[in-house]
Amino acid sequence: MSGRTLTTAELQVEGVLTDASNLTARVLLTDAAGEPTGERALYKPIRGEAPLRDFPARTLGRREVAAYLISSVGGWDLIPQTVLRDGPLGPGSVQRWIDWESTGWGPGAGLLEAFPDGAVPDGWLPLVQGEAADGSPVTVCHADTADLASLAVLDVVLNNADRKGAHLVRDADGHLWGFDHGLTLHLDDKLRTVLWGWAGQPLPEEDLARLGRLRVELAAGAGLATRLTEPVGDLPGDDTGGLVSAAELVALRARVDQLLADPVFPALPTGRYPLPWPLW
Repeated sequence: MSGRTLTTAELQVEGVLTDASNLTARVLLTDAAGEPTGERALYKPIRGEAPLRDFPARTLGRREVAAYLISSVGGWDLIPQTVLRDGPLGPGSVQRWIDWESTGWGPGAGLLEAFPDGAVPDGWLPLVQGEAADGSPVTVCHADTADLASLAVLDVVLNNADRKGAHLVRDADGHLWGFDHGLTLHLDDKLRTVLWGWAGQPLPEEDLARLGRLRVELAAGAGLATRLTEPVGDLPGDDTGGLVSAAELVALRARVDQLLADPVFPALPTGRYPLPWPLW
């Protein structure tokens, strides 16, 4: 899907995701004649964002786009292409749809699983103890894979407050994708994730290279810094602020600098709950 297609195609609402906390529609992209192109996207209108006490109102769609740009410019390529544009229900974020249905695996499958207590297989890292529906003890684990570790690094950069298992999918080619990044880039430490299994371990070398590239792009006047803070344009019914605030950009730079200065996965915080709810 080209950037122009996602930015300019007409959007035809196909259905609404009923389990999403904010209004989220899957849309068909149509050509100039109104005929579906066969491509789909997720559309989250700003007017459908649920109010939150700790994130500024009407900013979640902007954070979705900012997270995509950080992933793309930094070289992670783990967040589907996302743009901010007008749509049938007003301005909002529009993200390329990842066709996970054809794989036969649902979101999170093969990435976050619960195993009988004491029976964690090789290739999995324990996250938390729990109980199955029948009351038997289980250990919730995430997969120990290189791409998932890289996503965990990206989540630290983004200060992702909501990395659930259901926000992870693989496409038909096996490529890992993360989505639902509205709760990111906060000034305060908000990292809540199911990917704590590498806590205290050294960061992968390839991610250190990505962090170095990202630091250059986040410098004052550099390309990504400018794209994150410049006015987003005259979207109907919205103001013309940037994707993130100046203070949020400073906090983003500080997180990148901290990871490069101390290149290990952060330890679990002790003063707050570190997991999303629910885990899936």
